[in-house]
Amino acid sequence: MNLTAESHRIPLSDGNSIPLLGLGTYADPQKTPKGSCQEAVKIAIDAGYRHIDGAFVYFNEHEVGQAIREKIAEGKIKREDIFYCGKLWNTCHPPELVRPTLEKTLKILQLDYVDLYIIELPMAFKPGDALYPKDENGKFIYHETDLCATWEALEACKDAGLAKSIGVSNFNRRQLEMIMNKPGLKYKPVSNQVECHPYFTQPKLLEFCRQHDIVIVGYSPLGTSRDESWVNVSSPPLLKDPVLNAIGKKYNKTAAQIALRFNVQRGVVVIPKSFNPQRIRENFQIFDFSLTEKEMKEIEALNKNVRYVELLM
Repeated sequence: MNLTAESHRIPLSDGNSIPLLGLGTYADPQKTPKGSCQEAVKIAIDAGYRHIDGAFVYFNEHEVGQAIREKIAEGKIKREDIFYCGKLWNTCHPPELVRPTLEKTLKILQLDYVDLYIIELPMAFKPGDALYPKDENGKFIYHETDLCATWEALEACKDAGLAKSIGVSNFNRRQLEMIMNKPGLKYKPVSNQVECHPYFTQPKLLEFCRQHDIVIVGYSPLGTSRDESWVNVSSPPLLKDPVLNAIGKKYNKTAAQIALRFNVQRGVVVIPKSFNPQRIRENFQIFDFSLTEKEMKEIEALNKNVRYVELLM
């Protein structure tokens, strides 16, 4: 039974559906060679991926859009086959900035709509040209905004057809409830993108979201790079874990494939980031086997409540 990711989609509460496996495109523009994201997206589409996770602040949406358009021109895919997620950055929370920011993303992608548009973080920075505004002491300059007003601006983008679905990222239960209990709510968040992997399984948030038909999208599902500038490196690398490797041996799979399969089996969408052709293809090979209930419990028991991405801002 060799299933494709396309046959593994989760329905969203607004009637749309999201592929369980996506390609994350986060990249440090200082360290990533020009064109590597474009090439990675093309390889991923050829391998069968239909879900691409991006963001304006990754500075590579032009490459993502180019790759998608090239594959459409080749006849490999149609636009409606692709599920693209874009993100509203912290400096763009004031309601009047939301639609122009999304329109800017669409112009960069050269696409008519995104499939999902999400608030990237629940706190705002001072609006302006600086994406990471800081004062003379190097401290972030925050900006007081009303998340409910920001959400209403996202609802208007959905009504205008610029985004098929709308959601959030890095929201906790309290922040989700603030949106869901908002007077006059038109659309509730369909998804919440958060860090999620065997060392950080998010059981309480996952259960809360399940109860409210909010799909969890797990970023860093394989752990992360060991970049001390933004990663908590005090925790051991996830993919060296003996349990994941032992289970992988049984199925002739890598620890990464076991970690991805674990989340997919519990209804968590995974968006592993890789620009390595072999790993992109490997990460896709998780639909031809299933973990047993005992193995799922063994992996659940690895939870250390440890974040690799600490979001120190």
